[in-house]
Amino acid sequence: MNRAGTASEDRSLARRNAAILAASQAIVGSAAPISVSIGALAGSSLLGDDKSLATLPVTGFTAGVAIGAVFAAALTRLVGRRYGFMAGASLPAVGGIVAALALYDRNFWLLALGLMIVGFGNSFVQQYRFAAADAAPPAFKPQAISIVLVGGIFAAIIGPQTVIHTQAFFAPVMFAGSFVALVPLALLGMVLLSFLHVPEHATLIDDKPEAPARPLGAVLTQFRFVTALVCAIGSYGFMSFMMTGAPLAIVADGHSADLATLGIQWHVLAMYAPSFFTGRLIANFGRERIVALGFVVMLACGIIAHLGTSIWHFWAALALLGLGWNFGFIGATAMATSCYRPSEKNAVQGVHDVILFTCVALSSFASGQVLNAFGWDGINLVAIPVAAICLALLALDTFTARRTAA
Repeated sequence: MNRAGTASEDRSLARRNAAILAASQAIVGSAAPISVSIGALAGSSLLGDDKSLATLPVTGFTAGVAIGAVFAAALTRLVGRRYGFMAGASLPAVGGIVAALALYDRNFWLLALGLMIVGFGNSFVQQYRFAAADAAPPAFKPQAISIVLVGGIFAAIIGPQTVIHTQAFFAPVMFAGSFVALVPLALLGMVLLSFLHVPEHATLIDDKPEAPARPLGAVLTQFRFVTALVCAIGSYGFMSFMMTGAPLAIVADGHSADLATLGIQWHVLAMYAPSFFTGRLIANFGRERIVALGFVVMLACGIIAHLGTSIWHFWAALALLGLGWNFGFIGATAMATSCYRPSEKNAVQGVHDVILFTCVALSSFASGQVLNAFGWDGINLVAIPVAAICLALLALDTFTARRTAA
């Protein structure tokens, strides 16, 4: 078969895999908005007067993502991505049952453990974007990542709507029904993932032989990789920091739990809806510019949140937070994938996500502490130093690249 035919088949397979992973992101990924929208509220219901630990169950979820990152990378390398992802999709069901039992037993720490197991399963979902990129021709990688993340649009609807319609299913034990609902979602995700076919040894690099792996330290210490990782941490960390505290802040200001859940829905929609065109924006304007735009949008989010506490202020700020995350995180992910070879991908991706989600877990835990000590304003003003650091690194990386090219 000629090279043009092979390239066409490669792109067709890449689109098919990205579509399957997007559908799985919609179903299995809905565990994330379910956990985030009610995790802190469920935790708060099990605490006394001191609510400073209320966000700990959400921190447990994020810690599970961080802890599971290396395991997810190792398992998918051992058994292949299809079977590894199917195994990972079963974990939200286990975690959901544990969380529901914790609410019946009024056991705060068991609730945190249940959400940690859900997060462990979500660490496999975080690998979907890498799987799509690894199976795509170089020029198609940003679009493949974007296609996968489009699935998050549907997760943004499925997750919160599941909460709204199931939270009182086992009343008076609120939210238990929402956690039990993770079981059928996980089973459906496993079925979808059974159709995945990702080549485990990518050969889509201009028909050249695969280059040998470099020492891990040589990859991780590249300034471009460091910049990409810090920007991923900045965009995801601040998003988690603000999003985790938002439901508590909304309810504390006199709005209903349903309005708080809808706020998370609008936020997650804004996180993923731009994925229809983010890949093309990156292709047209470059990764660094789109990442920088993401942090500018996050600054606007902080300003809106600081201006008032009506439900519209909350919802507008959360929508801008999601949009900023989309540009910042997809752009940073695309930057990271340009820094390693196919032979290095498993080790680098595992370390990348361990560092990333450890920082995200810490940020979600800090959210409850800052909200309790300084209020909602204390949370949204953190956008300023985060954006400043990341924009400075992007500027320095661009300057260094131009100087090297010259």
